[in-house]
Amino acid sequence: MAKRSRGSRRPGHRPPKSRPARPATATGVARPATALSTTEEARAAELEAQIVAEERAAESERARSRDRARARSEAFESGGLSRPRAGSLLAARASEEYTYVVRDVRRIVRVGGGLLLVLFVLFLLIDVFGVIKV
Repeated sequence: MAKRSRGSRRPGHRPPKSRPARPATATGVARPATALSTTEEARAAELEAQIVAEERAAESERARSRDRARARSEAFESGGLSRPRAGSLLAARASEEYTYVVRDVRRIVRVGGGLLLVLFVLFLLIDVFGVIKV
């Protein structure tokens, strides 16, 4: 493996020139870094008020959703929630999905049972009867 070197050493390439740092230009009156102008203070107050208003709106939305969830769970526990009407679109979609789920679960059970049956037959042939020598 070739030895690595820093920078490009190909012909025709020059190393970058090192330029001196730009001299600091002192323009205007220097004020302390912690001092804010009146426009900056007004802008900061406006931003803070906006943030506080957004936080209040978010908190009230969380409280409303929490109340809705609590009311929904209480209604479900008390038996107040009703099932969808028999002829509704929601009931039709739910029954269609239910048939898919039932079919898939039956298929999973059938395949799993078949695999267990194959394992049991192999156990009998190999360990119990000694028909297959391993």
